[in-house]
Amino acid sequence: MTKTELLGAIAGLNRGILASPRDRKIVAALAKQVEAANPTPDPFGAVDKLGGDWRLLYTSSQSLLALDRSPVVKLGNIYQCIRPQQQLIYNIAEVYGVPLLEGVISVLARFEPRTEQRAQVYFERSIVGFRNWLNYYSPSQFIPQLQSSRPLAALDLPLNSNDQQGWLDITYLDQDLRIARGNEGSLFILARV
Repeated sequence: MTKTELLGAIAGLNRGILASPRDRKIVAALAKQVEAANPTPDPFGAVDKLGGDWRLLYTSSQSLLALDRSPVVKLGNIYQCIRPQQQLIYNIAEVYGVPLLEGVISVLARFEPRTEQRAQVYFERSIVGFRNWLNYYSPSQFIPQLQSSRPLAALDLPLNSNDQQGWLDITYLDQDLRIARGNEGSLFILARV
């Protein structure tokens, strides 16, 4: 029941963009209850459950939600695509606004499990480009382009992973829902695509 309550509580919050302080407290409390019933205590060992493309349903990360505060650009879907066998994470945010200038912001990271729930994350590459120029349709179609050695028609910048790193705790994982917490205190609730 609590998982259903959590999903109901976040349903109208537009990934957290519309969340009031009261909403954030309610979501945090419900998330803790769901996390207490985590059916997968070792998510990094459960590669079949962990791997795949996940769509962000809710976050408390103000830096991520700030992408929606521009008067010109609005935040579309956000995905976190995890490839456990390669220890890679692809974060992909779709942005829109001015017609024909829809974009994609992607950050690629490598991760190393440190405990059953925590991974150290090393951010290695940032890609910003227009959807049309990148021929972007979906994360599953886009990731092979990112893995290719062919240059992309985008701003493609290497990141210094020594400076750009953090950790991620996966606190709940089942077949269709994942809850994670980041090193900046942010809560992330994602659904399998």
